[in-house]
This record gives sequence, C-alpha cells and structure tokens, in this order.
Amino acid sequence: MKKYLITIFITLAIAGSSCKKGYLDLTNNPNVPSVASPNLLLSGALKTTAGIVNSPDYVQYAAWTGYLSQSTGFQPFVDLEQYQFTNSNYQGIWIDNYLNLSNYNALIQSNAGPYYTAIAEIMEAYDYEALVDNYNNVPFSTALKGASDLNPTYDSGASIYLALMKQLDAAIVLINGASAGAANPAGADIMFGGTMSNWVLFANTLKLRLCIRESTIGGADFATLTAAVQATETLGYLTDATGALVNPGYINSDADGGQQSPLWLNYGTTQSGAEQTDKSEYQANSFAANFYATNNDPRLIEVYSNSLTTGAATATNITAGAALNVQNGVAIVSTTFGIAQPPLGVVGGSGGQVPLIPSLVGPGLLVSPTESAVVMSSAESLFLQAEGTARGILKHEGSAQSLYNAGIAASFEFDQVPNADAAAAALYNGGAYAYPSDASLNQQITAIITQKWAALNVFGALEAFNEERRTGIPNVPTSVYQGANAPNQVTRIFYPFVEEQTNEANYAAQGTINKFTSKIFWAQ
Repeated sequence: MKKYLITIFITLAIAGSSCKKGYLDLTNNPNVPSVASPNLLLSGALKTTAGIVNSPDYVQYAAWTGYLSQSTGFQPFVDLEQYQFTNSNYQGIWIDNYLNLSNYNALIQSNAGPYYTAIAEIMEAYDYEALVDNYNNVPFSTALKGASDLNPTYDSGASIYLALMKQLDAAIVLINGASAGAANPAGADIMFGGTMSNWVLFANTLKLRLCIRESTIGGADFATLTAAVQATETLGYLTDATGALVNPGYINSDADGGQQSPLWLNYGTTQSGAEQTDKSEYQANSFAANFYATNNDPRLIEVYSNSLTTGAATATNITAGAALNVQNGVAIVSTTFGIAQPPLGVVGGSGGQVPLIPSLVGPGLLVSPTESAVVMSSAESLFLQAEGTARGILKHEGSAQSLYNAGIAASFEFDQVPNADAAAAALYNGGAYAYPSDASLNQQITAIITQKWAALNVFGALEAFNEERRTGIPNVPTSVYQGANAPNQVTRIFYPFVEEQTNEANYAAQGTINKFTSKIFWAQ
C-alpha cells in the first residue's frame, strides 16, 4: 500500500506543481532526492526557491492583498474571486516547497563542507517558514526521511519557528567558525556569489522576521525569539546594498521550460514575444493603483503598465469598479478585485463608452528577461529593521525613522523610479509618507507595514499577505464578485489533496480547516 501511495504522490507532484520544470531543476520526488554534485545541488535548489517565490504559486495572494485583479477578459476564476477554492487548489505551494527542501537536505547530506551545509540550513529555514506561513502546522521533525518515513507527523507552527531560530543560529556559527581552507561555493552560489558574510546577514534577517512575526501575540516564545535576535544583532542585516537576489544566468530562451527570470516567465513574454500565461490573466488592482495615485507615488507607472487604449489618459465616465489614474501622461486603468466586466470609458469627447484596456504588470518590475529574481528584497529587510527598532527589539540599528526612509528609497530604486532617492525623499521628508515619529507605536507600525506593502507589489505577495493577516494592514477589501460574500479576508488555504491521499491519518489529525476562521498561529 505504501508503494501505491508514493506512486500517487510522484504522479501528482509532476502534474500538480505550478512551477515550470526544466532549467536547472533537480528532483520531482522528495522521497528520492537528486544525485548531483554539491555545486549543482546548490545552484539548482536556489534557482527553484526563486522560482517558487516569483511563480503562480502565490498569485492568489497578489489578488487578496490588493496588487492584482483577475483579468476581465477571461471567464471569472470562481476559486479565486468567489473563494471557492478547495484542497485541489494551490497544491504547488506544498509540493514545490517540499521538493525544494529535499534538495537542500541532499546538499546537507553531501558533506561538502561548512559553507554548503550552512547555506542549505538557512534555505531550509526559509522554506519551512513559508510552509508554516501558508498552512500553520506542517511535517517538520519527521519530514524528509525518504522511504524510512512516508507518513510524517505534523509539528506545530510555533514549535517550528523556535526550531528554525536555533537552526539559523547554528548556520551562523558554522559560517563564522569555518576554517580558512573551507570550500567556497563561489559561482555555484547564485544568490551571493560565495560571499559568506552576506549569508550571515541573510540568516540574521530571517531570524528577525521570525521574531517580528510573533510580536503581535507576545508570550514566552516571543521572548525567546527576541533574546535570540538580540544575541546576534551586531552581526547586521541585509541592507539596500545586499538584497537576496538570485540569478543563475537567466536568458531569453524558451528551452527547458523557459530560462527567463521567473517574474518575466510568468508576467512577461516568451522568446518569440508571445504573452506568458499570467501576463493577460491578471491586471492592475484598483486598491493599490489608487493608493499610489492618491499619494502621487511614482511607483504607480512602474509597478503597472501604460494602458494600450488610444487616448486613455483623457477618458471620462469610467464604469463603476474601475479606475483611471494618470501620471506623467501614463494612463493606468485598473479594476476592483472581483469585477467581471471589462472597464469602459468615454474617450475623445462626445462618443459613448468604449472598452478600456487594463494595465498589466509594469516596466519597473519587468525590466528584462535576464533580471534577477527576488528571494528577499532590501526594502523588506529595512522595514523589518524599522519595526524591530520601533518595538524595542533592536537596539543598534539606528532610528526607526531612518530605516523606514531607507526602505522607501530602496523600493523606489528597485522599481526603477527615475531619480529614485530624490523622489522617495520628497514623499518621506514632510510629504505623504512622513514617518509619524511623535505618534503612538500603533501609528508608527501602521506606517511601516503600509510602506512594506507598497514595496512588495507583485513579487512579495506572500509576505505582504502575511503582514496583512498579522497586523490587519492594509485593510484590503474582499472580492466584489457576485456571490462571494466573504465574511472577512481569507485566513489560510487548505492542506493539499495530495497530502490527504498519501498521509491521511496525520492530515486528518489537523481537524477541519476553515478558509475564513482558521488562522496561522501568529495571525490576528
């Protein structure tokens, strides 16, 4: 029977995963990790992580957190817009992360040296945090055992967070204690190029993120995480010069499932110029577009593309549920999440309403098919530090205000805003984004999380959604699709069907999951 079950798992893993397989991908079976050199294991696993973060795995979060709307040129996706998803939806999140974990585990088992082991342990922590943030309790302590344990038990999300903090500490010790002759992955490390000091910064930033995530619930575990963060605070964190970006040498080729950068692979074009799958399936969401426009934020025309409607910038009488925002002559046409009808407007004076072409993912995010893929942006790290400082967790990183300002500037730079530093300063130096230094802690946290949300559009959808569930910021409206009737924002997705089929007893032990009331342990 176990042989039969694992066969089902392999079949579903190949068929159900949403990441495009091929270029530098390793295994399709977490129970039988790939056999490859440590360098190939490292490059392939890092490339896969970047693919997960920037893939359709998380597009539902981009919709639920106000970044994207489903295209009004397609039949409505009722699983997304009417919240009718089941455990057959979004399975790629579970499958892809566990496949990725199996390869980091294989790298650890290869005994290639302290640097390789430490990198793999750090990235395991990254993947496991993502699994907890998606599902809460997941297999951890008995996972990745291969054929010796095909039915791993579930650990609580809170206990996994504590274990990940210890694992990150151990990885930092391993890096800092390595001998001068330790093998360095160099070019095989497609994120930091073998600069191990940057891996320490990344591990330390992940520690801070684990701690910040529990800051709104407090308690003994939060105190433990805080102490661990403070013990390594002086090692530093990712800055505007050290974002965690992956690039294995992306090229504009459709071979091997596509060798373009993953965001481009999903929202850009193919080698021949045809649209990628999600390019026209998703369009600008009015919630984010109106936020940028209201604050005269130049990221508006970088995050979203110019409408291709002739004369759109002069359109009037826009239909309900749609919005037109014009900045520097660029017209951004957006729709409220759940609107099914294409937007209309009067263009060119006295004529009747005509269809307006909605804006898509913009040029500041889709720079080229060879661009690096974000695993953690500099802006996210800076906003984490700002919140950690505001809450008194961090003591040596400068003022919360200076870190907040730096986070905004880093986002402007990443989104390709012209004269980014000056443009950012115009908004945070007494402008719409001025930090409320004399206000309450709650008001300061609101400012920080709002700007983190504004900075993570589209590529950081999971993290933005995590923060929305943790803090309630921003207050993104639910779908207006007829019949959606959501009582509140989605609180979590379901464990996947593949887990129900292959690990039934442990799956069932988690009880009934409700998409609107079952919460990740750190959520409001």
